[in-house]
Amino acid sequence: MSVRSGRRWNHNIHYHSRILGAVPDGAKRALDVGCGEGMLARELRQAVPYVTGIDLHEPSIGQARAYPGDIDYIVGDFLTHPFEPGSFDVVASVATLHHMDAADGLARMSELLRPGGVLAVVGLARSELPGDLPRDLAGIVVGQVHRAFKGLWKQTSPTVWPPPVTYRQMRALSAEMLPGSQYRRHLLLRYSVIWRKPREHGASAG
Repeated sequence: MSVRSGRRWNHNIHYHSRILGAVPDGAKRALDVGCGEGMLARELRQAVPYVTGIDLHEPSIGQARAYPGDIDYIVGDFLTHPFEPGSFDVVASVATLHHMDAADGLARMSELLRPGGVLAVVGLARSELPGDLPRDLAGIVVGQVHRAFKGLWKQTSPTVWPPPVTYRQMRALSAEMLPGSQYRRHLLLRYSVIWRKPREHGASAG
């Protein structure tokens, strides 16, 4: 943890604001996929009354449960856990989608969203060289500056490297599976996808 800021920092935490800024007004239920030790889930709980975090890594869930708060933490695989379809207003995920087949992950997230709900993903993808090299070098330099001032918090959850899908492939997949989604590639070696699930035809706008 950074002594100067008093707040944890790493490349994933840096983009939590992308998730939190996408939470729709009036959201009541949120799911944090691959929640780890629960930092994003706790932040979501500031805006959403009912938050569930799910992760396959039992030690991380144990750490999450050690924090005070009324968040429901589950050890399990969100692809197969018996959540009811359409039961969440927000489905969020940070640095998790590359641990699974990306198409399967996006399809399941979409299924769990109610009509009008928001999917918000921050993820890692693989660079393509030499074309991505200038952007990657810039990201490394800026990341080092952040680290010098804020420190670097290292997560204890399992990691996967390299990511199986490239940024270009992730952008194309998002456009195909989530029409109208907002894909953005970020400087600090991350991308984000924000998507609002269309309301059912003929449904009330309320």
